Amino acid sequence: DYKPDNKRLEKVRDIFLFCCFTGYDYSTTAALTDKDLVADDDGALWIDTHRIKTKTAAKVKLLDIPLGIIKKYELLDIPLSIIKKYERKRDSIFLLPVMSNAKYNLYLKEIAAACEIEKNVTSHLARHTFATTVTYANGVSIESISKMLGHSNIGTTQIYGKITDHKIQEDMTAL
Repeated sequence: DYKPDNKRLEKVRDIFLFCCFTGYDYSTTAALTDKDLVADDDGALWIDTHRIKTKTAAKVKLLDIPLGIIKKYELLDIPLSIIKKYERKRDSIFLLPVMSNAKYNLYLKEIAAACEIEKNVTSHLARHTFATTVTYANGVSIESISKMLGHSNIGTTQIYGKITDHKIQEDMTAL
């Protein structure tokens, strides 16, 4: 619900939300280009890329919020509706207006203070939010989360899979 009063903080909020709904880390997000967007047979858009840190594949379907953020910044020079899988005949264009990681994290702290959030808000918190709140708490398997996060070892993903009382309640109700 936070409505920044300047474009700088608006961009930071949008990039943070983009990461919350894709699970991408700062470096991978900053490197995303139009060439990373692919459409499946049903016309849904995905980001199909490799993580900068580990070079592992990481493919995530674009939900409405991150898709809306990409459209908002529309750094593409072609409409998203005509993107075809792997058909590229020109140089790539960055998808989002990402600043340096140091400035990004500094501005995140400014947003957290404005929202009276006492938690240490960093770029990595968005990735953690994707793994726990967006996916795991909504029934996505730990195996799928691991693949989307680009982890080569599922044990790395299990760190994010904190079992919450709410999740236990849902699982027991289903049982």
